[in-house]
Amino acid sequence: MSVRSYITTTIPYVNARPHLGFALELVQADVLARRARQRGEVVRAVTGTDDNSLKNVLAAQAEGVPVRELVDRNAAAFAALRGPLSLSFDDFIRTSSDPRHRSGVERLWRLCDARGDLYRKHYSGLYCVGCEQFYTPADLVDGRCPEHGTEPQVVSEENWFFRLSRYASQLRSLISSGRLRIEPVSRRNEILALIDGGLHDFSVSRSQDRAHGWGIPVPGDGSQVIYVWWDALGNYVTSLGFGDGHPDFATWWEGSSRRTHLVGKGVIRFHAVYWPAMLLSAGLPLPTEILVHDYLTIEGRKISKSSGATADPAELVADVGTDAVRWWLLREVPRVGDADFTRERLVERANAELAGGLGNLVHRTITMIHRYRGGVVPTAGDEIKELASACGEAPGAIDAALEDFDFRRATSAVWRIVDEANRAIDATRPWQLAKAGKDAELDVALAALHRACVTLATCLEPFLPSAAELISRQCQCTPDGDGILPPSSALFPRIEPAQR
Repeated sequence: MSVRSYITTTIPYVNARPHLGFALELVQADVLARRARQRGEVVRAVTGTDDNSLKNVLAAQAEGVPVRELVDRNAAAFAALRGPLSLSFDDFIRTSSDPRHRSGVERLWRLCDARGDLYRKHYSGLYCVGCEQFYTPADLVDGRCPEHGTEPQVVSEENWFFRLSRYASQLRSLISSGRLRIEPVSRRNEILALIDGGLHDFSVSRSQDRAHGWGIPVPGDGSQVIYVWWDALGNYVTSLGFGDGHPDFATWWEGSSRRTHLVGKGVIRFHAVYWPAMLLSAGLPLPTEILVHDYLTIEGRKISKSSGATADPAELVADVGTDAVRWWLLREVPRVGDADFTRERLVERANAELAGGLGNLVHRTITMIHRYRGGVVPTAGDEIKELASACGEAPGAIDAALEDFDFRRATSAVWRIVDEANRAIDATRPWQLAKAGKDAELDVALAALHRACVTLATCLEPFLPSAAELISRQCQCTPDGDGILPPSSALFPRIEPAQR
């Protein structure tokens, strides 16, 4: 029976157009989904947008447009990233307009309420609109939000609260035992320390006035709107038809052996503490793993829609191409630690490795097969040991790296094939073998290089699907069955540096 995997990204606020930081998460999730499909797993991958945030309301007010207009426009920009980033998601949910969502959020609320985990009380606290989160004074850095650097608002009102404190012991046991896996380990330890410091019940509603009437009303209490994080976290089950008992929920949430959330480090508390506690309260299965990535920065500043430090992924792809963007995100960003983005770094990586390394290898290989064997791939049983080893070990190395949520190490396993193939060309010098009439040795070299290119096409598919398809086409005989490879063409044109 096939393994069933359910893979999700966070759903971003739509107060502005998408930025490259979220594109990182989209591409990472896409790689995991594509590789799982390659292994024969049955996969459902989901992304979407968080439309019901106060941030979205305030952005619309600042722009002087209706909230619905701003939300629809910006959500469409997120959905449109599918093409430029070569994404393979199976579903896209919008929390303000998808009919599956509201009914699912309401059902989740009622289940927790029936458990006795929701109660109403008056509360005063420090609220960051950017985070959509209350902070204690001890959480702040010099009186400012640690995430946004802004002074939180003082909010005083009566809200509904969730009994998070009731689930501290269960959460600690689940996380420390690995039943709820959090990667990397440093993030798991961060959450365990948070739990050990004491979990406090948290507010799960906002007044209609403060929410400006935007959001999902609390069931049975029209004066309140459900807290945007409760609302947004529910998307992981509402997108599966949880609200109306659709069989997708049983198939993909209850029936998946892996339920994987990809999240940024700034929202780990919500996903690794609040969300599992909500599920425990509702009597539902938990995610099996939460994979946490750090931030992209520009000149040391976190990329964000509100900070002004941003890069538009669609515009970047239009400038340098999909493969260059995906490759930089996967090859450059470390498993732990932020990565600073510049166009110059991206161009340098793409020109050196895609155009100069991978593209040049495929072009040289196909060109030599045409030049010395009339475009017919030689059949040779012998191997070039180091190259064969790199090809044979790559799939396992890729899987091991992705299991550790390490995309840089995974791409290194692919790149080892490129390095070994280029070394094989330098060592065998096919042009000299042809000149000396050493046909058997030439056949071994050309056959080994061709096999390496075919292997590269397969191994690259999760990372660079478009490039993998082009390489595969160049390595296959023409459709008329004459046994001749198509002529080689440039896979990755060099990208010109930006004009200063």
